[in-house]
This record gives sequence, C-alpha cells and structure tokens, in this order.
Amino acid sequence: MTLNRTRRTLLAGATATGLALALVGCGLEGVDTGSEASADELSTVEGEITFATLELSSNPDLAAYIEDTIAAFEEEYPGTEVEWIDVPFAGAQEKFAADAAAGNLPDVVNMNPNFAQPLEREGVFLDIDQADPELAAEYVEGAWKGFQVPGMEGTFGVPWYLTSEVTMYNAALYEAAGLDPDDAPETFAELYEDARAISEAGAGEFYGLHPALENRFLTDLAKIGVPLIDEDLVWTFNTPDAVEYVEGLAEMYQSGVFPADSLTQTLNDAKEGYQAGNVAMFPSGPNFLNGIEQNAPEVFANTRVAPQIAAEGEPVNMSVMGLLIPKTSENPGTALAFTKFITNAENQLAFSQVAPVLPSVTAALEDPFFQDDSDGTELSKAVKLSAEGLTRAENLTPVQYDDQVKNAVLAKIQLALAGDLTAQEALDQAVEEANAITGGGE
Repeated sequence: MTLNRTRRTLLAGATATGLALALVGCGLEGVDTGSEASADELSTVEGEITFATLELSSNPDLAAYIEDTIAAFEEEYPGTEVEWIDVPFAGAQEKFAADAAAGNLPDVVNMNPNFAQPLEREGVFLDIDQADPELAAEYVEGAWKGFQVPGMEGTFGVPWYLTSEVTMYNAALYEAAGLDPDDAPETFAELYEDARAISEAGAGEFYGLHPALENRFLTDLAKIGVPLIDEDLVWTFNTPDAVEYVEGLAEMYQSGVFPADSLTQTLNDAKEGYQAGNVAMFPSGPNFLNGIEQNAPEVFANTRVAPQIAAEGEPVNMSVMGLLIPKTSENPGTALAFTKFITNAENQLAFSQVAPVLPSVTAALEDPFFQDDSDGTELSKAVKLSAEGLTRAENLTPVQYDDQVKNAVLAKIQLALAGDLTAQEALDQAVEEANAITGGGE
C-alpha cells in the first residue's frame, strides 16, 4: 500500500490552536449570524455555493480529487455550481474571523474543532442534528462529537477527514536491550517499562522514549481517565491520578529514561530523535512512515507498529477536520447536500487513497483499503490499526488548550520533572493559571 503525502498543512490544521483566541477576539456582538434554515430551504438543492478548504490544492492528486468530486456533484444536481476556494493556512484565522464578523463566510467551510468552536458558541453555524437528524448514525461517533460544544445542544459541523496515531518502535533497539521486538507494549506501564530497559541499555547513546510534553502531556492524561475540563469550562486535571502520572514522569526523567535535554524540546525534536535512531518509540500517524522511509531508510527497515496506547475503557486520540455551514448561507440546501456528498463513503474512500487520512464515515472504514494488511508492510498494518482505533477515538484536546494555556501548563510540569515542584504543586498551579487565562470558574 502506498499513500501520497500532502504538505504539512493537511495535518497542521488538525492541531493548530492559536485561532481560538483570534476568533474570540473578533467580536460578533451585534452581528446577524442568521437563523436556522427551514425544511423547504434545506430540501432545495440549486444555485451557487462557495466551498473553502485549508491549503489542500498544493497536492496535485488531492486537487484533482476535489475538482472531480465537485464536477460529480454538479452533474448529480443540475442547476448547482460550486466555487472552490483554497485558503492559505497562513492568515486563515484572520480571514475566517473577518468573514464571520462581516456575515459572509463561504457556504461550506473546512475547519477543525479548534477553529470552529469559538464561532459555534456565537451561533454562526447550522445545527446539523436539527437539519438532518439521521445523519449522525453514518459517522464515527467520536468525530461527530468533535463539533459539539459543551453546555450547548446540537452539532455544528460534519466530520470530513481524520488522523489517529499508532505506536511506532525500533525493533533493533528493542533487541539491543534484550527485549522481544514482537512483544510491543500494550499499556502505559509496559511502555514505560520497555523505555526504561532500552535507556539503561543505551547508556546515553540511545533512549527508550522522548516525553514530547507539548504534544502528549494533556492527551495522555485523558487516555488514563483524568478529566481535563468540565462543562463550565473549568480546568480539572489536578486529580490524584494526574499526580501519580506526573510523579512517574519526574522519576523517569530524573533517572535518565528520557534524554536530558528533552524537557523543553518540541515534537519535531522527538521526531528527529526517532529518525536518527536515538529514540526507540514514537507515537504518530501512519503518514510518518513515509517520512522515515525517505529520511532514514535504516530506521524504517527496523520500524514496527502497534496500536495507540490508552488505559482500558478510555478513549484514544484522533484529530478531526470537518465541514461547517454558516446560517447566513443563501443556499443552505445546496450547501448541506454538497457536504453530505463529499463526505459520503465513496468520496471519502477516494480521498483517503490520495492523502494520508482516515474517513469519518463508518461505511468507508469497512473497505479492504483500511482492513487488508496482507502485503506484510508496516504501512498497511499501521493504516489498519489506526482505522480500527477509531471505534474508541475522540478529539481529546480541548479547544481551550491553546498555545497560551499550553505554555503555562507545561512550564509547571517541566518544573515538576526537574524536581523544583512536587507533582501536586505543579498540577495545582497549572490548573490555576489555565483557569486564569481562559476564565474558568468565573
């Protein structure tokens, strides 16, 4: 199986959080956000609509797919016309904020939950649950929930494409530590046990795991069942389970399980460490295998994959991109019909064959493309494992966890790992600062 890689923006859109504050700050007070469409309006499929995506045209195969899908829609629905607008990722936040304030968002807008939720709270988008009550049953449940807002009724977007990670590990480093490379870790306890054994064997030359705090700290808390934020948007992750987890991280850092310089390093540093053969395990989406193959063929030859790790009964993480319809659309029926068309099983399967993403429609996930790993490649296995994990996957990062909150939280956690604060002190201070930033509890 071969997956063509898109530029970084396809996945960057699923992780960027800085837009949330920009949208909150744009101010929609006094702006007419429109009203829910009537049944007659929703059943009328005719006229022109605009369809905005986030920098997808840079991949020629993906651009051709979108153009072909638009042409197929217009053929199926005579009298319709879809204008595709591909928005550069840089500056997209300002554009969407300005469009919303002006009441002229495109008829179908490609956003992730972080982009969308501040506008959803302002009542900008069509409630899909109300517009088509039966539609939710066709989609991955956790992805559908990605466009719901705590404390509000309704779902304000249709999930389009997803990504979900697997656990990648270097079999050669497992063998160097005397571990069985066919016995991949299935729990956090096994992950950290393996990491300790590999780091001890490496004696400073290689390590079992990089903590990658900026990317994994909060989601790993969610994966062990720690409640992150409540419906009143009060941060709540200073629980006894979280204290035990941070104490474990601190012990591993101080005993050399993690690289000494990893405390303030970024996700890119963790990626580079894995590709350099200096780190044995790295959770990532299947698309990362393509990069390893190109940049580090020897490491790629030794890479194995296993399921994403989470505590029993707890969700795994995924990133979600969706399509939203502003209530100001002059042709909401056409916009809804197009949204359902481009996200149906056939079209999402075609999308996944030209980009390293997973479909949000459950019927598409049943296709052999996501289920057949008989070619024996780690890529096919990774795609299958990633797809199988969607049954328990959710978008675990709260929208409110933007860069400002993340930096405040991680500054405290870094102090705990360095031994300058206790785990309880670090988590209490992190929660206090996060609530001060986001207004939780006010």
